[in-house]
Amino acid sequence: MTFLVVIIILAFIFDYINGFHDAANSIATIVSTKVLTPFQAVLWAALFNFAAFFVSKYFYGEFKVGNTIAKSVFEEFITLKVIFSGLVAAIIWNLLTWWYGIPSSSSHTLIGGFIGAAVANSHGAFSVINFAKVLPTVYFIVLAPLIGMVVAFIITVIIVNISRKANPYKAENWFKRLQLVSSAAFSLGHGGNDAQKVMGIIAAAMVAHGSIATLKDVPDWVPFSCFAAIALGTLSGGWKIIKTMGTRITKVTPLEGVSAETAGAITLYMTESLGIPVSTTHTIVGSIIGVGATKRLSAVRWGVTVNLLWAWILTIPISAALAAVVFFIVNLFVK
Repeated sequence: MTFLVVIIILAFIFDYINGFHDAANSIATIVSTKVLTPFQAVLWAALFNFAAFFVSKYFYGEFKVGNTIAKSVFEEFITLKVIFSGLVAAIIWNLLTWWYGIPSSSSHTLIGGFIGAAVANSHGAFSVINFAKVLPTVYFIVLAPLIGMVVAFIITVIIVNISRKANPYKAENWFKRLQLVSSAAFSLGHGGNDAQKVMGIIAAAMVAHGSIATLKDVPDWVPFSCFAAIALGTLSGGWKIIKTMGTRITKVTPLEGVSAETAGAITLYMTESLGIPVSTTHTIVGSIIGVGATKRLSAVRWGVTVNLLWAWILTIPISAALAAVVFFIVNLFVK
């Protein structure tokens, strides 16, 4: 029982780190356009991250993303040591990328850690991986930013054409107000997507421990606590990543902020309804690139974007390797 409690605490720590690591996703554009101060922006994002609990529970009626994460490895190969090792590896990678200001994916970090520890536990057998659940997530490493980019490009072109004859000063004030709405919408999608992943890990640990029979039996305090933890993490803010997202990829105006956040929110709602855990980081970066591309392709700082792409590609394998190492160490001390 003690080991299970340790894992649940670790999961909440990861959830909190996920919140401040990914705070930039929800608020980078709204801060860079000076619609809100950084402190006001994190308060705004945290509120809607937590509100996502009620959307997932009462609108969608279930936590599909959490179920997908929990089932990324076949149930018979999931042990408490596997879950513990995956969480430790995910926390290490998240803190490293936060320290260097790299907006990597907390989702893929968690999946990579979970898979790496399970493979290590089975002495290198990849048959432990439930590819039916994992492959859609891998596909969306590419698809999520691509969808965000295309949707943002289309929305921006439509808005620019509609408001072409508008008074520039009045139009900018309107878009600043609309950014509050689009940022809130994206924060709802972020909370709904990312908090569920930790919920899935805790549920898997409780099944492995024998506390519950199936994932559907997870008590209500688990999702509620997960959404609260990610909201508190968001409240802490991840300022290094906010700088990368808000200024280094492309310069963003209020109009473009509305387009990027709306496109990101649409992508997240779609994937949550399908139960596919995607990276909110990848999604909003793709949306910001789509916005920048409407001006001219050179408006996007492609050097920064290529570096981000490498971080995205390497996240799952590095997290998996880290988790395997952690598992072997844990195995020496925990029987």
